[in-house]
Amino acid sequence: MTGVPVNDRYPLIAGETPLEPLERLTAHLGGPRIFVKRDDNTGFGLGGNKVRKLEYLAAAALAQGCDTLLTIGGTQSNHCRQTAAVAARLGMGCELILADGAFMQDHAFAQSGNVLLDRLFGATLHSIAADADRHAALAARAEAIAASGRRPYVIPSGGSSAVGALGYVRAAEELIGQVARLGLGTPLVVQTTGSGGTQAGLLLGLAAARSDMRVVAFSCGGPSSELTPKVRGLLRDTAPLVRPAVDPDAIEVVIRDEQVGEGYGLPTDAGLDAIRLLARLEGILLDPVYTSKSMAGLIALARSGEIARDAAVVFLHTGGSPALFAYESRLGVSSSTGTL
Repeated sequence: MTGVPVNDRYPLIAGETPLEPLERLTAHLGGPRIFVKRDDNTGFGLGGNKVRKLEYLAAAALAQGCDTLLTIGGTQSNHCRQTAAVAARLGMGCELILADGAFMQDHAFAQSGNVLLDRLFGATLHSIAADADRHAALAARAEAIAASGRRPYVIPSGGSSAVGALGYVRAAEELIGQVARLGLGTPLVVQTTGSGGTQAGLLLGLAAARSDMRVVAFSCGGPSSELTPKVRGLLRDTAPLVRPAVDPDAIEVVIRDEQVGEGYGLPTDAGLDAIRLLARLEGILLDPVYTSKSMAGLIALARSGEIARDAAVVFLHTGGSPALFAYESRLGVSSSTGTL
């Protein structure tokens, strides 16, 4: 048994998320054998990978006697939406700092999707410019909350701290068991990476279990030269919390950035094609910001032959489908309604 003490976790996820075959996508591509780890089905607050991190972050906030969760993200942040839901469950206040998505100037992006859910969960929203210093904004708001007599628990963007990354140390153990039960051997794991906590936790969990599974992460925003040091830092910060001991510097970190497109939050043609393909072949929803880019990367690797046709691949679905409603104008889905 590897990982972290259960007592450090506030349970929000009921059981394991499924590991399912994508048989029609596999047939469409002619291989490899593709499976999806359904962390879009974590179930709480419309699900997503951040719930795993928030189980540990919530426990830390409660242990410290905090009464307000404070975090930051983009306008359509999945992490902020899930944080707001957790705060509601805990009976805490929640304040979200949302960096203005200046690249999307329509009502749906500003008011629908995750923003609508943030408000339904009772969060207080603050807006900053897209190019503002997010760390400074977070620190200033935390100081103001404390000055008002409340006790904020500050969560970094994406929940990507050493505490948050523990969620994916635990998820790695879950995945290893599912892979073994399905007899998949040693599949390649494909995921999206941005703030780095999911990738760092997963890599540490696999290393602690002495698993040979490799992880290829596709950036949703920045270049690999910026994201790799971020993940390396989280590996080093989180490793002391993991048992058995792991040398974080011995872990391979693979981040590819060819699917980034114009930048974070900006959908790509390949990503939009992936959204439509998965919806129509498998009835599974990807999102425009994260999973569409990593699925586009997986498809490109399969078509190029970089992934062998007889290989097994696990796609880590990190959620985010509420953002689809905010990107309606970019999805290019035409009406096919007929008249009876």
